[in-house]
Amino acid sequence: MSTLDLAFAALSDPTRRRIVQRLSRGRTRVTDLALPFDMSLNAVSKHIKVLERSGLVRREKQGREHYLELRAKPMRDVARWISRYERFWNQKLDSLDEFLANQPDEEQQP
Repeated sequence: MSTLDLAFAALSDPTRRRIVQRLSRGRTRVTDLALPFDMSLNAVSKHIKVLERSGLVRREKQGREHYLELRAKPMRDVARWISRYERFWNQKLDSLDEFLANQPDEEQQP
């Protein structure tokens, strides 16, 4: 799978998106990251492993503690891919807006 495919697959799950959201605020310990989730540490660890395989998250071990941080490159790749389609839709919506603005006003017709 490509990096982009792995990133989209990882981000398809709401739990993993919450993990990414939390990591966007900065590096944290795995145990602290798992606290707000209503699941076992083992279940959270499985989600983290998916994020690591996709390259979105990097783990660093310091003594007995495991720290996680968000990696920017896969996120930039996803944003770049999405931005192509954002431009497409903006052009379509601008054309629709122009078309509607040039329509005769129905209230003024006899």
